[in-house]
Amino acid sequence: MSMNSGMYIELGHFALILAFAVAIVQAIIPLIGAHKRWPGWMAIAGPAANVQFVLTAAAFAALTYAFVMSDFSLKVVYANSHTDKPMLYKVAGVWGNHEGSMLLWVLILSLFGVMAAWFGGNLPATLKARVLAVQSSISVAFLGFILFTSNPFLRLETPPFNGLGLNPLLQDPGLAFHPPFLYLGYVGLSMSFSFAIAALIEGRVDAAWARWVRPWTLAAWIFLTIGIGLGSWWAYYELGWGGFWFWDSVENASFMPWLISAALLHSAIVVEKRESLKSWTILLSILAFGFSLSGAFIVRSGILTSVHAFATDPERGMYILFILAFFTGGSLILFAVRSHALEAKGIFSLASREAALVLNNILLAVAAFVVFFGTVWPLIAEIAFERKLSVGAPWFNMAFTPFMIALAIALPIGAILPWKRAKLKRAIKSMSGIFALALALAVLAWVMQTGHTAFGPVGIFLGSWIVFGAIYDFWMRTGRGAVSVRLSRAFRLPRADWGKVVAHGGLGITMIGISCLMAWQQEDIRVAQLNQPFTVGDYEVTLLEVHRERGPNYITTIGEMNVTKNGKLEAHLFPEKRIYPVQGMPTTEAAIDNGMFRDLYLVIGDEQNNGGWAVRTYIKPFASWIWAGALLMAIGGILSLTDRRYRVAAGARKSTSAIVAPAE
Repeated sequence: MSMNSGMYIELGHFALILAFAVAIVQAIIPLIGAHKRWPGWMAIAGPAANVQFVLTAAAFAALTYAFVMSDFSLKVVYANSHTDKPMLYKVAGVWGNHEGSMLLWVLILSLFGVMAAWFGGNLPATLKARVLAVQSSISVAFLGFILFTSNPFLRLETPPFNGLGLNPLLQDPGLAFHPPFLYLGYVGLSMSFSFAIAALIEGRVDAAWARWVRPWTLAAWIFLTIGIGLGSWWAYYELGWGGFWFWDSVENASFMPWLISAALLHSAIVVEKRESLKSWTILLSILAFGFSLSGAFIVRSGILTSVHAFATDPERGMYILFILAFFTGGSLILFAVRSHALEAKGIFSLASREAALVLNNILLAVAAFVVFFGTVWPLIAEIAFERKLSVGAPWFNMAFTPFMIALAIALPIGAILPWKRAKLKRAIKSMSGIFALALALAVLAWVMQTGHTAFGPVGIFLGSWIVFGAIYDFWMRTGRGAVSVRLSRAFRLPRADWGKVVAHGGLGITMIGISCLMAWQQEDIRVAQLNQPFTVGDYEVTLLEVHRERGPNYITTIGEMNVTKNGKLEAHLFPEKRIYPVQGMPTTEAAIDNGMFRDLYLVIGDEQNNGGWAVRTYIKPFASWIWAGALLMAIGGILSLTDRRYRVAAGARKSTSAIVAPAE
């Protein structure tokens, strides 16, 4: 270790302590200034947010430098890095552990705070000061958590020659980028929370407020979508078990905020367009961030075990539980006290766009609570009844699926209903052709399948219903006239309309992928002998050769395999089983031949006593549709986010930028 490196570490540690002090100032002074109407005190929020971000970024840069330079005088580098590791995983090692990931969390927290300062020019001065103060109060809590329980800058008295290395399961490009995207989503919801709390203090929730809060929520939802998609994709090809979702507690920790933030997005539309659902939107803002915090608690407390949770530590768990109780509990109390200021102005009938969005919100929120209940029930059972229980995929599938079916049925109809008052029969009648087309595809799937299961055809019907319904809704927005005229109008429609059709279509495609894979997947587990073909479904698989090679920091066993169909070569694949000597840990590298309508998925295991090799073969229909749909959902969100109406935020209501008195 060079003297330079040691100096960087100390500067990084000092920057983190200074960031903590600045965050305390930013959390208190602007809040007092907004209450007393003191412009000077309120003005501190912007510069403080800038300084806090720069200091936190400096601390993160120092830690990254230590990982890149393999500075094993730092305890966290010694525990999570190794000199032989590829550079990508040296950098990924920064957030591949508890301490570093919390520093990334705080860096993103301060980034969102400073972005609110940069782009919040149209905000009323008091609201902007309060938003930045609330955002900084979250930073205070997590910077304190890092400095007092999870300090990444702790040194070892005698630096070892080499480190212990990163968990081999994390040494993968998909998982290198998965945590930053998830954290951008988790922490992005803190902005929705800060806006909600600032609005409650201000006593003012209106269309302009909804226009400010929607872009932040949309950005968080996009990042969560990408993060969850990357995590699911990684689990699919890396773990070798052939699944894409395990209903593991850490997976659920990211899925719950995704569901609530989707509800929040749709709820904020009603506040913006119709001045209704104010209380509901504020409550969802609180719950979305509350679920993000509960996710942090689940991952880091060790109270629930998971394949990718961080090390158990009750002290850290209690600290996060306190943060969760303070922010969620405190905000709910404030919500109860200030609810009189959230009177709805817009009135609507049961058959209307507003009512459809309320139904959408209820289904998403209840689905999130079902997932939450299933995740924490083993813990409740152990504490209350002293029974060890496990809630697995069968329960989640049974409890969660009905809400998604109801959502899928209602979504296309609700999307075309007019605001305030609609004629439901007319809307349903106008979509009869779409319904018939989706039903025809489901019947075709039922006729073509070999094993009779309703799961696949029902999933195809629901997914097609959503996709065709989204296209129909978009087409109806182009008005009347010749096709060429309507196509011309389509390209002039707002990007939010394009985003809506792409995101809803992506949801339908993901539904089709999940249902087809779960209904018609074929699996074969056997001991395969060299050059002795075996049959799986319509395919013939042959293990040609097995040999060993040495990678940069692992030893691998590689199988060479051919897959043919009707005598024609479909794929030439090389599944691997790796051993990482530093950790003494094996990993499975599945070989996958991706196709539009099926994946061929091969896994090689251990050599058997009779000379053969353990081989698992899966044929996975429509697997790629799951992630294609997730990608489309994210692209749809990005298209909406680039809509001019978001960029100008509350430009139409600039007159509100004067200091406003809170509602009495």
